[in-house]
Amino acid sequence: MTGLVVPARWPLRAMADPRRLRSYDWVLLAAALLLCLLGALLVWSATRTRLQLADANPQTYLAKHLLNTALGAVLLFCAARVDSRLLRLIGPLLYLASIAGLLAVFAIGSTINGAHAWIVIGGGFEIQPAEFAKLGVIAALAVLFGQHGVHRPAGTPPGVRELALGLGLLAVPLGLIMLQPDLGSALVLTAAGFGVLIAAGVRARWLIGLLVVGVLAAALAIRAGVLADYQLARFAAFTNPGRDPQGVAYNITQARIAIAHGGMFGQGLFQGAQTRGAFVPEQQTDFVYSVAGEELGFAGSALVIGLFALLLWRGLRIAAAAAGTSRLVAAGIVCWIGFQAFQNIGMNLGLTPVTGLPLPFVSYGGSSMFAQGLALGLLQAIHRRTAG
Repeated sequence: MTGLVVPARWPLRAMADPRRLRSYDWVLLAAALLLCLLGALLVWSATRTRLQLADANPQTYLAKHLLNTALGAVLLFCAARVDSRLLRLIGPLLYLASIAGLLAVFAIGSTINGAHAWIVIGGGFEIQPAEFAKLGVIAALAVLFGQHGVHRPAGTPPGVRELALGLGLLAVPLGLIMLQPDLGSALVLTAAGFGVLIAAGVRARWLIGLLVVGVLAAALAIRAGVLADYQLARFAAFTNPGRDPQGVAYNITQARIAIAHGGMFGQGLFQGAQTRGAFVPEQQTDFVYSVAGEELGFAGSALVIGLFALLLWRGLRIAAAAAGTSRLVAAGIVCWIGFQAFQNIGMNLGLTPVTGLPLPFVSYGGSSMFAQGLALGLLQAIHRRTAG
């Protein structure tokens, strides 16, 4: 009997090729995987007691989180196989798809936790298009500035026309997200877009001007009533946490109590009093970091931050080694993940206002895990191209 000849393009043989294996940034992948697995334990701890009290399966959220992680990993390796030279073609498609998703929210979306930002498919499965819009905006801006950069002399910063086009691309999804309203996603979108502008070499005086205009626009939005009442209340609670500890400041007060109880090494996994008593609302999503603080202590909390630092460092290395559109995409992804992690951890510690953002790779949530999987996949695609 003759041996079976396996084509070189088959996935198993391709993954077994040492050259292909070396083309991946395994340090970045390991950091993301450890965050996901640590997140699974924290989500399990945050939900098991309350599910038991409700006579439900205490492993429900754990199983869903692991499933989301597995699907995110599949999306990651699919995106990693994309030739990064095709980003200039893929970018506009990602942007248009994200706009279509944001528009679909207003037609068939559902309101959850005060934001009309979700599309319920059925069977308990929900999609938040704003998560994918982050990647769409990064890709579109990168294509815009990357393609125009080809036609400019080396070292020449983008002109007024390019900047105006870029701001227009950012303004459309930003406006749709604010109408939901989803302040957290809007802030991340702005931070990611700003990161692309910096990487594209936009003049410093224009960047400073944009920051000033952004602050003024935010103040006008607050005065004009663009933000929902609960969002304004969150800002009031941030400026004065003791004002209403049993009301609007309850979440952040309980999260800080949980973290304070953790000490250096924590009370032990599944042993946190605040967590077991379900005193912290939304602890599997927005406030999952408080579980780490209470049950794993300062050491475990520092480990989470260290893993993010490692992941962002590898992302910056990939961006520095790339050029053109690829470099801008990588820079935007790093700014997205870095800012969102900073904002989530900051609101758990009372250092930033509560904005309803999940902790990347750690918090429970399918849409965020899938979007972040695609983002890391594109980082890997860029790395494989530059490393090869």
